Amino acid sequence: MSKAKVAVMLSGTGTTMTSLLYASRLPDCPYEIVLVASNKPEARGLTVAAAEGVATFAHSHKGMSREAHEAIMLDALRASGADYVALCGYMRILTADFVGQWAGRMLNTHPSLLPKFKGLDTHQRAIDAGDSHGGCTVHLVTPALDDGPVLGQIPVAILPEDTADTLAQRVLYAEYQLYPRMLASYVGREMDPDWLIDRVGQLALALPETHARESHGAAGWRVGSEAAGKFFAYVSVRHHGEDAVALLVKTSGADEMAALIEADPDIYYRPAYYGASGWIAIRLDRPGVDWEHVRGWLEKSWRAVAPKRLTKMLEIAGQF
Repeated sequence: MSKAKVAVMLSGTGTTMTSLLYASRLPDCPYEIVLVASNKPEARGLTVAAAEGVATFAHSHKGMSREAHEAIMLDALRASGADYVALCGYMRILTADFVGQWAGRMLNTHPSLLPKFKGLDTHQRAIDAGDSHGGCTVHLVTPALDDGPVLGQIPVAILPEDTADTLAQRVLYAEYQLYPRMLASYVGREMDPDWLIDRVGQLALALPETHARESHGAAGWRVGSEAAGKFFAYVSVRHHGEDAVALLVKTSGADEMAALIEADPDIYYRPAYYGASGWIAIRLDRPGVDWEHVRGWLEKSWRAVAPKRLTKMLEIAGQF
């Protein structure tokens, strides 16, 4: 199974990082930790990661502008080949530009039940508010502080004798359970055929006069009327003995197909049965699929079979 590559950013002891790391070594976990990076070269988490055979990187932020330091960290993350970034106690506020580089691919854990108690001192604030529960949240990171879409939460009961410290300890136990599971679930969706079909369907049905129709057990999309429409895309789920979930779209012919496969055989291949008719397969069950690339191929394949009245109308409108 191809695994999603995850880089961790931390500033401290690395206990949350280790919960992700050890979970990654369980059978069928869909991710692996490829780098642990820190703004503090002395961070204990780096020592733990190195002892476990994980690559590490550190560069102090002291004396540097936020943007200059982030550029160095970004280079290290990219060099690791990471598909996702997991923040594990990274005690730096990130700029909107840095977060934008990882839009939809950066996760964080926060010790409260968001949207309650964003920022610091979450446990004392929950106690002072008289809440029955504190807890933790795993969410996607956006430029606004602690404001991204929530992926999962665990409530933790507040006991009458609790202090901020005693509540914090139990919330950590909950966090160690929640974060690995939410990370695995989020990155694992890229290998889920149903999720992939739904994502392709959203893009395909956004094109003019399209509709979905199954063909020989494969999800498909056509342009034109229900009676006379033509297929411009399929999703093949390990059909004809192939070990892949792939988008099938039309090329201009054998020469284009051969050139694409030669240039990037990890993404493109000649599908059984459909390949003889000029269709190429684009693997979808892999980390880091470029969905704009997929959108472009759907549009190109749509144009290849759409009625001329549609393509001319869109050309005049300047849409394609």
